[in-house]
Amino acid sequence: MSEPNGVMMQYFHWYIPSDGSLWNQLAENAEELSKAGITALWLPPAYKGTGGGYDVGYGIYDLFDLGEFDQKGTVRTKYGTKSEYLNGIKVAKSAGLEVYADVVFNHKMGADAEEEESATPFDPENRHAVVGDYQPIKSWTHFTFPGRGNKYSSMQWHWWHFDAIDYNGYHQNENVVYLLEGKRFDDNVDQEKGGYAYLMGCDLDMEHPEVRGELKYWGEWYLDLTDVDGFRFDAVKHVSAEFFQDWFDHVRNYVQRDLFAVGEYWSYEVDALHHFIGLTQGKVALFDAPLHYNFQAASVGGDGYDMRQIFDNTLVQQQPCLAVTLVENHDSQPLQSLESIVESWFKPLAYALILLRREGYPCIFYGDYYGAHYRDRGRDGNEYEIWMDSHRELLDKFLLARRTYSYGDQYNYFDHPNTIGWTRLGDAEHPGGMAVVLSNGSEGWKCMEVGHPNCTYIDLTEHISEPVVTNEYGWGEFRCQGGSVSVWVPQPSST
Repeated sequence: MSEPNGVMMQYFHWYIPSDGSLWNQLAENAEELSKAGITALWLPPAYKGTGGGYDVGYGIYDLFDLGEFDQKGTVRTKYGTKSEYLNGIKVAKSAGLEVYADVVFNHKMGADAEEEESATPFDPENRHAVVGDYQPIKSWTHFTFPGRGNKYSSMQWHWWHFDAIDYNGYHQNENVVYLLEGKRFDDNVDQEKGGYAYLMGCDLDMEHPEVRGELKYWGEWYLDLTDVDGFRFDAVKHVSAEFFQDWFDHVRNYVQRDLFAVGEYWSYEVDALHHFIGLTQGKVALFDAPLHYNFQAASVGGDGYDMRQIFDNTLVQQQPCLAVTLVENHDSQPLQSLESIVESWFKPLAYALILLRREGYPCIFYGDYYGAHYRDRGRDGNEYEIWMDSHRELLDKFLLARRTYSYGDQYNYFDHPNTIGWTRLGDAEHPGGMAVVLSNGSEGWKCMEVGHPNCTYIDLTEHISEPVVTNEYGWGEFRCQGGSVSVWVPQPSST
């Protein structure tokens, strides 16, 4: 994050239309997003997935195919072609935006041929429990990339490049994880399921020298080609943590410039996030999943949720410099695998809590900014139609407040179970300060110090029309409506 009040946007959601238009849309919207106060964009995986032009990007097939080769039934990816991707990045960077690429190293899927190997079956819910004999299996583990051939890389992937798989052609529909011959599950992974090293597909063996070498080479190739400013690492809790530090050190040394990195360690256990941060020596920030779950609990708890506890056991509370704060993402949105919905009424409060405070690097979700409409089957097998509300009008006001007033010392007033607030006092370059008050219950108020005596403040959200004038000591009584948030900023001068 290069900006003192930087804001990242996740520039996609799971159900973005599969029409190949996103990269062109990026080029069209980049200047507008930059002017609104967005400083960086996290783009979706840009390479060919096993689902071809429909794959969101996490069913990774070929890291070197950015929408250039006829593979998996299409040339373009879900989001467009290679040339459109590179142009979108170029336009975004020229608009002053940083660009972060989504990197999926944990697994590969959609192999081109089967291979025979031997493996030991394990219980997928307990990676210490062997559930069968060491046996021959047949699985899709040979990646030849016939549409690309040897362009950019001549490496073909075989079973010995992987640790584990979940498919055996000799015994289909078995619910087991096969640990391949001579392999072991990675250390330094999340301890769920007895060690969550295996997630899906063909699990990469990060101890294999050819695998490590190929991924480092790919990083060099990708940075030379795209000139991105950083990376979002997918599924880091399933990969040995030291790998990410080693890979990130390598590519930073290669390009000889600073790069940003954030990992997706999706766990409510903040101690697990601290453990990963320690193993990577603080070089990789993490999304604050515990904060998201607090927001979700608050949104369903209504006025029964104690807002004084909203930051309890979160990364932004305990390691704010390494916390990327978020309200929603593509995995937590309705009908997705980690569905944990922050209800729409609470999202303005949640976004105020990440955008208007000093701590953390906030990330705005595409679906919350632009809205979304889609259909899919839920986990119960029924089909649902989903509308996600756009909060753009209010988010733009929060972004304005963040880049204009959200500076200087911060005073917290978390002293009521329903109504909380804080102030920023401003600094020499950003005078005037700001006061924020929100309530998950009935209308509320806070007497707070904003540091500027005898000054008039107005509610930037326009929820409350009456201004507030601070007293001779710089204190004022700032109000908000029930279930709402108000952002109080200095009244513009009439001259």
